[in-house]
Amino acid sequence: MDPIVVAADGPHPGPPVDRPASATAAAGRSPSRVALARLRRDRVAMVCVGIVVLFVAVAVFAPALAALEGQSPTALHQDLIDDYGFPTVGPSAEHWFGVEPRLGRDLFARWVYGARPSLLVAGAATLVATVVGLVAGMLAGFVGGWLDRVVSWLIDLVLSLPYLLFAIATPAVLLSVTGGAEAPPQQVARVRFISLIVVLAFFGWAGLARLVRGQVLSLREHDFVAAAAVLGLPTRTVLVRELLPNLVAPVVVSASLSLPGYIVAEAGLTFLGVGLTEPTPSWGVTVAAAQNYYRADPLYLWLPVLGITTLVLTLSLLGDAVRDAFDPKTHR
Repeated sequence: MDPIVVAADGPHPGPPVDRPASATAAAGRSPSRVALARLRRDRVAMVCVGIVVLFVAVAVFAPALAALEGQSPTALHQDLIDDYGFPTVGPSAEHWFGVEPRLGRDLFARWVYGARPSLLVAGAATLVATVVGLVAGMLAGFVGGWLDRVVSWLIDLVLSLPYLLFAIATPAVLLSVTGGAEAPPQQVARVRFISLIVVLAFFGWAGLARLVRGQVLSLREHDFVAAAAVLGLPTRTVLVRELLPNLVAPVVVSASLSLPGYIVAEAGLTFLGVGLTEPTPSWGVTVAAAQNYYRADPLYLWLPVLGITTLVLTLSLLGDAVRDAFDPKTHR
């Protein structure tokens, strides 16, 4: 047993115990940074991030990729179509994925451009629904009173409305206001694009608002919120500086899980004829047009189906990884 050394300032029983560096570093980090560190260690999540970045790059650089092949998504090649509307050529050096039946448009150019509407619609709908749901839920939970009752009533109303009926009626109403049946195809496609974002965001904010409201009702009973109120801080400051940082986890998880759902909804509504329409080069438009040619030209159908399936599956796995990373009770 080591002797106790008595110094001028008192006894020292032994050398200090060193804490692990990882534990010390983790203790000084915020929950969001800890969650991001856990996410970076998840191999499945990192692979999913790489695939999503690849799809985003395809959408952003679609003109460059189509120019690399030397084709345009709107150019018609009627000389490559027979009298029955079927292509006379397959994948080649000039047309990497072949050409589209009936019209002869290049399939590779249509595919790379088709990634744009899916990502734009899903991204815009997720952004709008997240912002509206977050603001509505925070105000309803913190302010309370008549505002809480009104927001809760709106949430219940939105969640009870028929989604498909509104998806069918909204583009018709907007088209009747902007020009009706006489509108050119480009205007019809633009109105369909906007109406799809409106419908998806309108039905997407209510679930997040209800979640955020419940979180705020629990958080406002904590001491740090009461201390902010005692100090006389305005409501906006309390919401932004005190409550919002504690809502990062549920909001990020909700957004990551909603994104693949919006992509599926866009493709499904377009396939049913109430989503995007020509001349928009959407994957859903291609799937709807390819249902009559899938036996004679399987590549025409399976290219957009493969793109939608891969993107949705990747985003779903990434959403699950984000949820596990922000949940301290899980270990991956």
